[in-house]
Amino acid sequence: MTSKIRLFPMRPPSRWMAQCCCVFALVCGPALAAVDIGGVTLDDSTQVSGTTLKLNGAGIRTKIFFKVYVAALYLSEKKAALNDILTLSGPRRIKLVMLRDLSAEQLSEALMNGLQHNTDKNELARLELQIAQLEKILAASGSVKKGDTLLLDWVPNEGTVAQLNGKRLGAGISDIKFNNAILKIWLGDKPADSNLRLQLLGEKR
Repeated sequence: MTSKIRLFPMRPPSRWMAQCCCVFALVCGPALAAVDIGGVTLDDSTQVSGTTLKLNGAGIRTKIFFKVYVAALYLSEKKAALNDILTLSGPRRIKLVMLRDLSAEQLSEALMNGLQHNTDKNELARLELQIAQLEKILAASGSVKKGDTLLLDWVPNEGTVAQLNGKRLGAGISDIKFNNAILKIWLGDKPADSNLRLQLLGEKR
């Protein structure tokens, strides 16, 4: 009697299922990796200027009882101290997702207050042109609505680049010291929100 020839060898079902699960995880895993903060989904990594950045931390900016925005910090490697972050080379990103409507004046005022509270007078004077450029960019962008996304990226050889809902706002703002001052709005000694500071540094969820 001629036996039937199997074109594909039989494999134990359990082993076959395990291999399928591994393939599925490799293909779909990165796309599913995300963090939910206040109903806002944040990817655990992102690309800035061809560099992969990791989510260092994220949280909600609150003022009195109001939730203003979700903030996320992306770096090339995770750091828990401001000085370590400021000495990192390569791109970095602050991502703000609005949880309420803000006028251009309200947003600009909040950022300017943060700069003044966390930057000494001499440094503020030195960065006067960069600060004026940021104010002009924010004024031109108009009000932001609930759900809008504002990105503040440091891109080497280009400067601090702002984007609103994927649309670039103006030219890059030069000087790494200006971007350091921007980061200190949330990570400095007098941050906009002390609880958010801990969350961005990965010390608190």
